[in-house]
Amino acid sequence: MQFKRITLCVALAAAPNAFAAETATLDEVVVTAPAMEQPLVVTTDPRKPRQPVPAHDGADYLKTIPGFSVIRKGGTDGDPVLRGMAGSRLNILLDGEHILGGCGNRMDPPTAYVFPSSYDKITVLKGPQTVLHGPGNSAGTVLFEREIKRAEQVGTRFKGALTLGSFGRNDEMLDVSSGSEQVYAQGTLTRSDANDYSDGNGQAVHSSYTRWSGNAAFGYTPDDNTRVELTAAKSDGKAAYADRAMDGVKFARDNVGLKFEKRRMGGTLDSIETQLYYNYVDHVMDNYSLRTQAGMKMVSNPDRETAGARAVAGLSLSDATYAKVGVDYQSNKHTLRSTMNQATTPYELLPRAEDANFRNYGLFGEMTHDMAEDSRVIGGLRMDNWHAEDRRAAMLAARDANNVMYMVANPTSGQSRDKTLSSGFARYERDYDASTFYAGIGHTQRFPDYWELLSANKESLTSTSAFNTNPEKTTQLDIGTIYKAGQWSASVSGFYSKVNDFILIESGVAKAGPVRTITVTRNVNATTWGAEAGLAYQLASDWKLDGSLAYVHGTNDTDGVALGQMPPLEGRVGATYDNRVWSVGGLLRMASAQDRFAVNQGNIVGQDIGRTGGFGVFSLNGAYRVGKSAQISAGIDNLFDKNYAEHISRRGSAVTGFTTTARINEVGRNLWVKANVEF
Repeated sequence: MQFKRITLCVALAAAPNAFAAETATLDEVVVTAPAMEQPLVVTTDPRKPRQPVPAHDGADYLKTIPGFSVIRKGGTDGDPVLRGMAGSRLNILLDGEHILGGCGNRMDPPTAYVFPSSYDKITVLKGPQTVLHGPGNSAGTVLFEREIKRAEQVGTRFKGALTLGSFGRNDEMLDVSSGSEQVYAQGTLTRSDANDYSDGNGQAVHSSYTRWSGNAAFGYTPDDNTRVELTAAKSDGKAAYADRAMDGVKFARDNVGLKFEKRRMGGTLDSIETQLYYNYVDHVMDNYSLRTQAGMKMVSNPDRETAGARAVAGLSLSDATYAKVGVDYQSNKHTLRSTMNQATTPYELLPRAEDANFRNYGLFGEMTHDMAEDSRVIGGLRMDNWHAEDRRAAMLAARDANNVMYMVANPTSGQSRDKTLSSGFARYERDYDASTFYAGIGHTQRFPDYWELLSANKESLTSTSAFNTNPEKTTQLDIGTIYKAGQWSASVSGFYSKVNDFILIESGVAKAGPVRTITVTRNVNATTWGAEAGLAYQLASDWKLDGSLAYVHGTNDTDGVALGQMPPLEGRVGATYDNRVWSVGGLLRMASAQDRFAVNQGNIVGQDIGRTGGFGVFSLNGAYRVGKSAQISAGIDNLFDKNYAEHISRRGSAVTGFTTTARINEVGRNLWVKANVEF
């Protein structure tokens, strides 16, 4: 076996006690998956070293959690998939804020603007089992959160990180916090860079990227239960894509936010939370900056403005009953400008044309009632009022089978839609001596998003516009148990879902008129079911075995075929030795063959290509702690240089100088070293 180019890395972090009661003790490398410790909730620390080492973006971190997969497009900016569901079926919030990408072909999903090492916690809420965090969460909700503890004395905390690895991987992170009991300031800088990686066959994949971000927070904390915080963020970067004819050369984000929190007020009104935010995304893609281009230089420049607000009141209705009620608001405007020849018609000189406008008002309430010391019921209701506008022109450009451009009429130009949708859930939880059982049912109605209605000139089966696609209605049963006693811990969660008017994206559909194929948005009925399971056994004080399984099965009931873009059965088995000074671990990830597929059918991110075979990938890691606050870790991912691709990976595109593959292959053998320090 031939090793690829290797680079080593060091990461540093420092944290005096000004913002914590005691010095943090660094934990082991995360190998198999973070455990589910409460019903349908998984929490993980994105700053811990983990194997396989993720890319810098949010999607690659999520794929370490059972039930998640990632649709690969290149080295970064993949789309996260939970239980086979992608796009706006999965709510992504950054410190309570929604951010929506600009690219009509999902070059920049929300997780593309997530730099995980700048967050303290990632929380996953599986299924439609909450109404607190926005509409449409039929698959679940992901919260990227920062936590700032009120200082007990004046002080300054420093954290820093530097990561270098195979294929030129180079990540840096610097986090500085300073303050007193009443005021604080925090700043976080991140940067991540990588060259094109090679797959298990040694073939280079067009996948290089460079990304950076800066976040700042200024807060006032007059007491332990009150906080006013002003935040700002800025980020940018570039990324090469192996699945399309263009690359991303600008991912600029500008953000400002304001929060107010008041907790433990002592009366029926126990808490108040309010939040205002503004996100602006300016995205540029072209076909020449990051690849060889002999023809015309083409550029597309979409942008999106998203503004939002949220207010929540916590109500202590009795010793046994607690509720949260609130309202939220979100509006976003999408514009686009493009040029077929940057040399003669620079895109910077062209006016922006608005093509879409969305607005939503939400009203929600969620309540927890303790039936007894060991049992409780949780439920919630939500109403959303949607407004959408088709701002596209009356005539749209299209191409025939010979790539000749012509114009087609847009019958919904200038039209608007208004819809009021409802969602709700109810869940029962019961604690036993060493376990918790839960069962819940949830229903959510999801308004079609920009990518389903408007982007890339999607059509319906009967019209040249998909603007009137029906909202999606999901009803899902979730059931499971969590067990922990002695040396054993385990969790099992299963779900069964019926989806009416599932929004299916189908490519390659023949259309009357000029000989051409189109991408169609249409409603079908669908059924999905599946499960995730985790098991851990502490062999001895220093030895631990753990494993996980995840499976999802989807059927397009209308067409009588498999539902597209369903990942196969996946299992992980890990073993770790950790004596609190030295640790060593191994991870075997296995995926079965996927024989259930629907060619050219899927979601806004991608469509099925065909059958895929199974694979197994083995990885190793080790770590050394230097006292309580320093740790050096290293690993080899894909030790045996396996060549493989995920079933839901995007199709490979012809890029000059690179081998075109059926799917985007995953990374081959990958070596990394990392060091963390906290004091």
